[in-house]
Amino acid sequence: MLKVIHPGFFTTIQDTGRYGYREKGVPVSGCMDNYSASIANSLLENEETDAAMEITMTGPKLEFHTSSFFAITGAEMSPNLNGIPVNSYEVHKANQGDVLSFGKLINGFRSYLAVKGGFLTEVKLTSRSFYKPITDLNCIKERMEIPIEEYTEYSPKISHIKPEAWHKEHELIVFKGPEYKILKEDQLKLLFTNKFTIAKENNRMAYQLEELIGANSHRMLTSATLPGTVQLTPAGKLIMLMRDGQTTGGYPRVLQLDTKSIALLSQKKFGDKVSLHPLRH
Repeated sequence: MLKVIHPGFFTTIQDTGRYGYREKGVPVSGCMDNYSASIANSLLENEETDAAMEITMTGPKLEFHTSSFFAITGAEMSPNLNGIPVNSYEVHKANQGDVLSFGKLINGFRSYLAVKGGFLTEVKLTSRSFYKPITDLNCIKERMEIPIEEYTEYSPKISHIKPEAWHKEHELIVFKGPEYKILKEDQLKLLFTNKFTIAKENNRMAYQLEELIGANSHRMLTSATLPGTVQLTPAGKLIMLMRDGQTTGGYPRVLQLDTKSIALLSQKKFGDKVSLHPLRH
């Protein structure tokens, strides 16, 4: 068991997502940066679908009441075990009573903590991913006790890997959305030549970009959306749906992010810059 001493800014339990319920309006959810989460699970030889802890901007303080092994990937948040710095992208052992905490955010925006065997929170609709009201909580709370398996011995095949810097990149790969053809030449030029600024309106549901690309008056019926769908508002603002994004929407779906770009975007914060690049075949 892992006890939450301090929850951090916004810390959740996520796995690969909740599928098969979109027709009922239930988002996929799951790890925003599923690429980094999968690396953490791989280091511990977990299943890819095992739940990890998604840590946003400011890390939690956690006490191990059970011996275990853990790995941290994604954003660099200066992790410490009992006050001693530990490396990300490396397997570490935690004994009963050890305290894991986080310090300064150095790069990126979301870290992923995996433990051997995964976090064993309640399964709701085939997934452990937090998403209220499907789950009781939308993030972990102070004094919460999170179940994990006990592991006193483990010899990893790969104990560490070189930290990757891919999430420092700014190019998002996109392909054409269903309403791509409504875009005018001047809008297309702005889309693929400008750098865009991440707006303060960014969370697990959607990321907005500050710069406008021109108004549109296209009317459409509410239609299906996916994580990574890029919508264009009447005012010309771009909204990029993320893992907790709604399952339908009434704005034109002009672009779609590829999977890796959803992960990259999730590592961006307010004020960061991104650029859009069409998928090349």
